[in-house]
Amino acid sequence: MSGSDHILYPAERERETAPVFLLLGEEKADRVLECLRDLTDASFSLAACPVEDWDRELSPWPAKAVFKGGEDFGGGGDAFLERVEQAILPAVREGLGAPAAPVYLAGYSLAGLLAAYALFRLPWLTGAVCCSGSLWFPGFIEYAEAHPLAGKPERVYLSLGDKEKKSRNPVLSRVEDHSTAFRDLLLSRGIKSTFVSNPGNHFQEPDRRMALGIAWCLERN
Repeated sequence: MSGSDHILYPAERERETAPVFLLLGEEKADRVLECLRDLTDASFSLAACPVEDWDRELSPWPAKAVFKGGEDFGGGGDAFLERVEQAILPAVREGLGAPAAPVYLAGYSLAGLLAAYALFRLPWLTGAVCCSGSLWFPGFIEYAEAHPLAGKPERVYLSLGDKEKKSRNPVLSRVEDHSTAFRDLLLSRGIKSTFVSNPGNHFQEPDRRMALGIAWCLERN
């Protein structure tokens, strides 16, 4: 099922109550779905939510570029989350006939950062999946330490490639320290959270990494 701003992959059973994962920044979720079928028998729905400009739409606030020759970050994260809350999620719920199903935000790279940031902005979130998330983003860990969570999320999954911290970029090289610090912060606030180190760099097996995070959130123990 497709909407103007999302592509919906409904649960095959228990559609009204199955958890819903909104995949931020994704154009389609076929490969994630294929990986998930090998990892879990749980019922779930996915909605792929594409964006046109990652640096502008998925950054929580404006910041200078951290890559040589890159563009500055536009800080459109709050506007994008407002669109998720007011337009995308209602359309997804209507399409599924699931007005009360639990909802997670999931994302990779800068979209993973926005999924983590959303924990401080959206009180209805059940949790987040942040894979190779850009938690190196200037000011993010300080923001997280200084602000309360918007609600009471149940589960938050964080992962990185084990080579990502070896970046020569001094900003990006802090990504693992910031990711584990964020996990510890969530644990200290009573949120079930985990950090997983995957083999490889930032670009290795993104669909499988996303699937692993979703599968972990679907565990009920």
